[in-house]
Amino acid sequence: MPEHGSVNSLASTLQQQLADALTAALPEAGTADPLLRRSDRADFQANGILALAKKLKGNPRELADRVTAALPASELIQDIEVSGPGFLNITLTDRAITQTLAARAADTDRLGVPPNASAGTTVVDYAQPNVAKEMHVGHLRSAVIGDAMVQILEFTGESVVRRHHIGDWGTQFGMLIQYLTEHPDELGHGDAADEAAAGEAAMSSLNRLYKASRALFDSDEEFKARARDRVVALQAGDPETLAMWQRFVDESKIYFYSVFDKLDMEIRDPDIVGESGYNDMLEETCRILEETGVAVRSEGALCVFFDDVKGPDGNKVPLIVKKSNGGYGYAATDLSAIRDRVQNLKADSLLYVVDVRQSLHFKMVFETARRAGWLNEDTKAHQLAFGTILGKDGKPFKTREGVTVKLEDLLDEAVDRATAVVREKAAKIGLTEQEIVENGRYVGIGAVKYADLSTSAVRDYKFDLDQMVSLNGDTSVYLQYAYARIRSILRKAGDAKPAAHPELPLALAERALGLHLDQFGEVLSEVAANYEPHKLAAYLYQLASHLTTFYDQCQVLSDENPPEVVENRLFLVELTARTLHKGMALLGIRTPERL
Repeated sequence: MPEHGSVNSLASTLQQQLADALTAALPEAGTADPLLRRSDRADFQANGILALAKKLKGNPRELADRVTAALPASELIQDIEVSGPGFLNITLTDRAITQTLAARAADTDRLGVPPNASAGTTVVDYAQPNVAKEMHVGHLRSAVIGDAMVQILEFTGESVVRRHHIGDWGTQFGMLIQYLTEHPDELGHGDAADEAAAGEAAMSSLNRLYKASRALFDSDEEFKARARDRVVALQAGDPETLAMWQRFVDESKIYFYSVFDKLDMEIRDPDIVGESGYNDMLEETCRILEETGVAVRSEGALCVFFDDVKGPDGNKVPLIVKKSNGGYGYAATDLSAIRDRVQNLKADSLLYVVDVRQSLHFKMVFETARRAGWLNEDTKAHQLAFGTILGKDGKPFKTREGVTVKLEDLLDEAVDRATAVVREKAAKIGLTEQEIVENGRYVGIGAVKYADLSTSAVRDYKFDLDQMVSLNGDTSVYLQYAYARIRSILRKAGDAKPAAHPELPLALAERALGLHLDQFGEVLSEVAANYEPHKLAAYLYQLASHLTTFYDQCQVLSDENPPEVVENRLFLVELTARTLHKGMALLGIRTPERL
């Protein structure tokens, strides 16, 4: 068996045997890819011989026969058929399927999934709320998608550095700090009885303060002047001003943590490095860009120009690194963050989970960093761009009054709706009130996360709570129920224990379930390499669907079945449960034992 308890998938083992046979039968072809894929006509189909026949100017069916003859006798292949213009339809033995699954089951922690041998260090920039502002529905996707990618990358062996690039700097803080200086009693404290209440109290206080300071800023020219002076003091590091600013940050963090706790996400204080964290680097970043000629002065501002970025008038639109008044733009902060992440954190990859509407900005930032030498072939940056959450009407999700939906309100409603669904079925399985409340939270938050993660990130999707908490269709509740159903069967099994029996023939539904279980590692590898968590969600939904077919066709607990058949089917469903549990956990979703 390979190192680290990893298990070669059936596909990879078959791929290697076919590649060796190709080399043996057709040495003149050199190294060739069998082009193996899953098939409706057999377990797998290899299509690579057709391309080789064109290259070698031979008859593809004759070449396919030669390759087939070169395959060594093994316990892997039950049947191989040459069809069409040299396609190989391959059926595996039942024994090989069960033995491979047994090896996966023996690897308790990783289910036989090998860590990535070429893993490096990735910085994931996600969940970026703003200080002194409430989180709304627009903050959901960065948090959910980013958290899933962190879990998946870490599981595949990557060393992940989390970064929450919060908005904690800028001119609005001069206004807020000056107002607080003149009205010191108006900022409350998040000292309520529990964290959630404390977070809401903290943000309620900050909201009141922001509205009052904005009203004064807009109506009082003298206050406006004092607020602008305060911005200068903040940027200069004035101790009193910095202390006031820190109060805003601390109060906001109480609120952030309460929201992320509702999302069932871990946010650690050292991972929060906001815009202010790069202040000391901004001037040096600008100096390097100007000295190397990457950035040039244009109308008093320090700019980077691109041949393919032009405005409606046909003129080039620059990335402004430093404004003509001496202030720094977002680009200076983002470029300084890249320098820090590459040079100090030694990152090989930078992953930004950011709204698709910022794609042009990041395209220009990444290209600037490449020109400056901070990004290269060995160190790359990628924007995992995501689309918009829409209401049922297909427009950006708002309240009936047209106001952007608060994230807390959305999560609370999801949990309330899910709890009602759980409560309806609670009496049948004897759930306690504590279990109802707990499962309601797991189902509600899981529903919100899965609806997001089961959609390709770049696409918009409709937020429909009724559908999200449905037991039918592609929902997290369907997957959670599949897991809970297996746990129920295992509890009812009594003395019968899951045990693999490779000597037994497999029914069609058992084979389909087993072959799908064996793909788990390959799916995770693809998801991690291409930053596509929706493909893991799709795999898990297909797994639950295979399980449903299996239940319909293969009774697990039956006195009519010999003990070894019962044990083998218990083995299959238990491994399915563990795969569902692990896969859902990587998406940040809980799987209740009873539902």
